[in-house]
Amino acid sequence: MRKDWFRAEDDRVDELDRLLEQRAVPFGGFGLEALDGYLSAVLLAPGGDIGFAEWSALIWGKHPPRWESERDEAEATALLMLAHETVARRLRTPPGEHNAEHAVFWWLPDDPEAEQGDELEIGAVWAGGFLEGMALRDEAWDAWIAEEEWIGEIEDHVTALAIGSLPPLEEGAEPVDLSYRERLEIYFSLPDMLHDLHLHRIESLIPRTPVRRAAIPERNDPCPCGSGKKYKKCCGA
Repeated sequence: MRKDWFRAEDDRVDELDRLLEQRAVPFGGFGLEALDGYLSAVLLAPGGDIGFAEWSALIWGKHPPRWESERDEAEATALLMLAHETVARRLRTPPGEHNAEHAVFWWLPDDPEAEQGDELEIGAVWAGGFLEGMALRDEAWDAWIAEEEWIGEIEDHVTALAIGSLPPLEEGAEPVDLSYRERLEIYFSLPDMLHDLHLHRIESLIPRTPVRRAAIPERNDPCPCGSGKKYKKCCGA
């Protein structure tokens, strides 16, 4: 079946937005930006793919919807799968090739480079969603981070966006609040970080065939070189 995704200026994004604002956000579930972060982590999770039934359950918060009809449920599922594929396409695409289709859920002020107050929490909602997605495979992420320091640094950046501060510079010191400029710098670097994680995940899923050392013949066996001599009088001499 041909996959579909949200385009720029896609009316279906508004449909998903209304669905989430009515059925998810009031019950502690995700809006569009949090959903983007969440699905990013779902798609980057170490190991095998996370199934729809598992990842979709958390989207609605404390009260999963009771659908009026099978058609309503099917339409909601279709919108979520469109979001899933939209995020997957962005992760697969090198950041230098991104366009408006790759940022349909991301929010920035009209002029992000203009001076803004530090209270404008760019990326906080997205980062919160990403951390929720990581929690689905918490132990597997911890194993990755233990093996690859740079993955831990990405988690630190995402956590900083979510909580609004960097770890203290010295033990016992206070955390360092993020400025608007620092938030913006992390936010703009996310596509590179996420694409690197995508490539790492692909590499981690490639089966590794162990190299087996060829069995050494017994001394009286025929030599494997084909000389017709015994191994002990030929290559094994």
